[in-house]
Amino acid sequence: MSYILDQEQLDGLEEALTTDLMTLGIQSVILIDMAGNVIVNLDNGKVRHDVYSLAALAAGNFGAVSAMASIIGEEEFSLLFHKGKSENINFTKILDDFLLVSIFGNDVSLGYLRLKIDEVIKKIKLLIGQTPSS
Repeated sequence: MSYILDQEQLDGLEEALTTDLMTLGIQSVILIDMAGNVIVNLDNGKVRHDVYSLAALAAGNFGAVSAMASIIGEEEFSLLFHKGKSENINFTKILDDFLLVSIFGNDVSLGYLRLKIDEVIKKIKLLIGQTPSS
């Protein structure tokens, strides 16, 4: 895992995540690397999660599920979803290095959120210098 992001890229990532996801009413969006390091952390001001523990666990969870995918003959599962009673978590892999973690309540449509995540992933790929089809 090797990447270098400059301040302009980080600002662009934050703007894209704010515009495309936070405006949907989600509680939190965290962009992490696959080691669990937080790159961008945005929330609605009401979140009391330990972001760093959540990021580390999210990366570990994604790694475990990737190993399960391999065992059953899949290359990977590029997205995961966990539904809770009042809060839900969606994990989406971006390229090989990043994971987008979205925390949202039952008032946000999962289908619409996934559509907006697909749109923001294209922007993220452009910001970090990859073509959107990668």
